[in-house]
Amino acid sequence: MKQARFTRDRVSALSKPDLIDLVMELAARNALLQTRVDELEKQNRQVQEQNASLVQRVSDLERRLGLNSSNSGKPPSSDGLAKPAARERRTRSLRGKSGRKSGGQHGHKGTTLKQVATPDALVHHYPHQCTRCSATLSPEAATGFAVRQVFGLAPPPPLFITEHRAHTCLCRACGTLVRADFPETVKAPAQYSDEIAALAAYLQTQHCIPEDRLARIFSDLYKPAFPR
Repeated sequence: MKQARFTRDRVSALSKPDLIDLVMELAARNALLQTRVDELEKQNRQVQEQNASLVQRVSDLERRLGLNSSNSGKPPSSDGLAKPAARERRTRSLRGKSGRKSGGQHGHKGTTLKQVATPDALVHHYPHQCTRCSATLSPEAATGFAVRQVFGLAPPPPLFITEHRAHTCLCRACGTLVRADFPETVKAPAQYSDEIAALAAYLQTQHCIPEDRLARIFSDLYKPAFPR
């Protein structure tokens, strides 16, 4: 139909069959337009997904280009002739000269380690002989002692391994064998606990330790449970 038929006067002058034809035509046009809108929305979603994929790819490539021996597990030999700018910035201090002497300033309250009342281990040292007459001395001759304490790290404890056993029971009523279910968190014959996974995620995300170096740390601390 022509556009002139869509005016108010033209529509009011139409007969009932013509009105039905007009409604049918408008419905067909509306369906055609809706189909076109659906196609455009689908194309728009595809373009957005492709754009997001390309942005992620560019970000990954930029990150790889910025990796060197100072911010990843790459060896220094991989840097080539171009030295990392980050390493150069770290070796040069941006502070100017203040005219003061190095070290603690006058009036600054210093801090140091303080001895504890209950140390974890005691090591006794006794003199073996008298410095005057060379007579042999024994621990029973001790009359006093001086104390010095060394703060250190305890060796890492061995891995705590928990074995889960799902038992099978025989039903005495019907003879059916029924086996217990393992916990939902126990999914493999041998696996690491959630605490180890959380520690690895913390070291990798918070302290930016590369994956290969993180595997080396766990291997050195907990041999042979963490093979390289």
